[in-house]
Amino acid sequence: MLGGGGCCFSDERRHTPGKATILALGKAFPHQVIPQEFLVQGYFRDTNCDDLAMKEKLERLCKTTTVKTRYTVMSKEILEKYPELTREGSPTIKQRLDIANNAVLEMALEASLNCIKEWGRPATDITHVVYVSSSEIRLPGGDLYLASQLGLRSDVGRVMLYFLGCYGGVTGLRVAKDLAENNPGSRILLTTSETTILGYRPPNKSRPYDLVGAALFGDGAAAVVIGATPRNGTETPFMELNYAVQQFLPGTHNIIDGRLTEEGINFNLGRDLPQKIEDHIQDFCKMLMDKAGLDEFNDLFWAVHPGGPAILNRLQSKLNLREEKLECSRKALMDYGNASSNTIFYVMDYMRKELKRDGGEEWGLLLAFGPGITFEGILVRNLQ
Repeated sequence: MLGGGGCCFSDERRHTPGKATILALGKAFPHQVIPQEFLVQGYFRDTNCDDLAMKEKLERLCKTTTVKTRYTVMSKEILEKYPELTREGSPTIKQRLDIANNAVLEMALEASLNCIKEWGRPATDITHVVYVSSSEIRLPGGDLYLASQLGLRSDVGRVMLYFLGCYGGVTGLRVAKDLAENNPGSRILLTTSETTILGYRPPNKSRPYDLVGAALFGDGAAAVVIGATPRNGTETPFMELNYAVQQFLPGTHNIIDGRLTEEGINFNLGRDLPQKIEDHIQDFCKMLMDKAGLDEFNDLFWAVHPGGPAILNRLQSKLNLREEKLECSRKALMDYGNASSNTIFYVMDYMRKELKRDGGEEWGLLLAFGPGITFEGILVRNLQ
């Protein structure tokens, strides 16, 4: 057994002293579930659109995304209360935020409670909160509301990370890692929560990306507790955050472009996004792997944010990964869609179950990509 409260593991894998570890994980989702085969009919009915060509295009997109089910805040009750959400050109940002701010907090609270329950210690032992969302806007932010409703101490340190998009979950892990390693004894609650309410709108031929969003994105929340030097007997770390890097690709800031307007948020996605990621992913991964003296991609486990099947396919081909290496990412995409910053935690949840069942590799990578183009990566160790 390691001194100073270190944990002992049956296969002799121990966390590195002073390094942040993930101690618990929780998830939450809205009650509305949409099987992908029913999405097109419902979407065109709810938006009063009868454009056959656009309907056929969305049907094709729904098949190529590989998504099977998603969760969504949007409901019949919301559309009945706010019919203007389905009318083109309606200034609805206030209505959208009224819905999103409450929904995001509700999901974040549920995910945090699930996480704290798994952790097994009282909420008052949380010293810091890192709150990630691209779906709410208000002052004070959801971090304060969450801390209040969880009954956290009034001197809890709070960090808000707004509008990062798909890489926000891994950014949150990097920030939480720094907090844990630089504040001895701290326990950080990282929560992510997202809804597509801000971007919901009727189909329009001038906005082809709206159909991609309708076919791909989902809602939900996730939470993890992070800390260094786990308490022996009361905390069970399952993953070590060993080394973290963020990098942006110069000159690519227009490839993923999101703008908040009076009608909500509008996105444009460049067709060359998968190619840009493919062109730079190998060097980025090697930079992380070098920290542990690793040089073979298939010797690692991979938890990759599934932005879409094209990105996963390009990454797998470029790095010559075996099919099973991205299985957890593909399963998360299939079961939840792209839920923005949350999705990496759904991948990690599948990954920890797989590693616990099969033992698996000691080292792995957490990866996510988003506006910038920004790469977020963490070299992690399996502690199970």
